[in-house]
Amino acid sequence: MTLQTTSLSDRKRIISLDVSQLGYAETTRRILDWGRGRTPSYVCFANVHMVIEGHWSAAFAEMVNRADIVAPDGVPLAKAFKALYGVAQERVAGMDMLPSLTAECESAGLSVYFFGSTDETLAAMRQRLESEHPRLKIAGMFSPPFGSLNAANNAKYAQAINESGANLVMVALGCPKQETWMSQNYRNINAVLLGVGGAFDVYAGVRKRAPRWMQKLALEWFYRLVQEPRRMFKRYFVTNSLYLWLLGKQILFKKS
Repeated sequence: MTLQTTSLSDRKRIISLDVSQLGYAETTRRILDWGRGRTPSYVCFANVHMVIEGHWSAAFAEMVNRADIVAPDGVPLAKAFKALYGVAQERVAGMDMLPSLTAECESAGLSVYFFGSTDETLAAMRQRLESEHPRLKIAGMFSPPFGSLNAANNAKYAQAINESGANLVMVALGCPKQETWMSQNYRNINAVLLGVGGAFDVYAGVRKRAPRWMQKLALEWFYRLVQEPRRMFKRYFVTNSLYLWLLGKQILFKKS
């Protein structure tokens, strides 16, 4: 674990994950500091899906909990701080971090590498980035071929990222693949890695994000379900229901 990792006092256990008790501004500050120093580190943005993956797999939970920051990406996790610990916690979403960090990096002269998704999505992202942030240093963009994330290729990917001089690496491989990849490879990469999941698709315009009012009401999952009902129904029905059950148990036993 890297030396700058948040201490245990900065984290609260929510079912399976030790989620960082940090606001948006402080999370941003730490990420930029690590980026400037090209410090090997990684950040996970935790949501209900990730919490349940951690509940099902202790190995996966350990990978996430080793991260330098485990940000409360979803509103349900942010609200769980209040229900469990009486603490008001700001949401820190990867979807918001991607555009705000690219703007910060443009101003600070830091370079960003984009790793994951598809070639088509990356091309659309580059077009938007060059339009909105013309001075941003894009260190590189790479979509790893399906099934290529093995030890030999990962060493090559790490070398390419290091040679690019990237300060930040946005990783969009989907959960649990991106968290696994970051935890296994961050020590070999001189940058801070950020697991931003579907943020590439949203930024590129491939997929729409829920309106702000739905985000505030923790209804982004419902918006996604409407967009992709056949693919998302089982995941949301199982994960959301199990999350509420497990959170209720944790609240009950904490009070007893």
